[in-house]
Amino acid sequence: CSGLIKIRLKFLNDTEEVAEVRPEDTVGVLKSKYFPGQESQMKFIYRGQLLQDQGRTLRSLRITDNCVIHCHRSATAAATAGLPDPGTATADSGSLSPGAGSLTVPALMVVLAVVWYLRITYRQLFTAPATVSLIGVTILFSFLVFGMYGQ
Repeated sequence: CSGLIKIRLKFLNDTEEVAEVRPEDTVGVLKSKYFPGQESQMKFIYRGQLLQDQGRTLRSLRITDNCVIHCHRSATAAATAGLPDPGTATADSGSLSPGAGSLTVPALMVVLAVVWYLRITYRQLFTAPATVSLIGVTILFSFLVFGMYGQ
């Protein structure tokens, strides 16, 4: 029962590598054994679940002989590991200075809040069609914001 089992590590380019491990080994041990120095970059997926807990044993995850674990090398961890990426250098410098695009949504939120304040405070100045239009614009803006930032 404590003998070695073979696990197939399958990569995005459809290549496979066979790993021989013990069922008592953890996900972290598997990463460090087959991807030394790249443990933080590697993501393992088994049966549609991301294996995030590095301390779980393969036996507790019900990984048996000849199972397939999908492997993905994360590019974001490579950038934090000290490997500079020329594409991220320009993106970082652009994010330091806020442009008009990054201020559009907060500015529209402030304008919408002011109009709602005026609607509540000066009720007599807003007709029924104006109120219905304000409700419609608020709903449309809400869908826009949740669509952009709800991911």
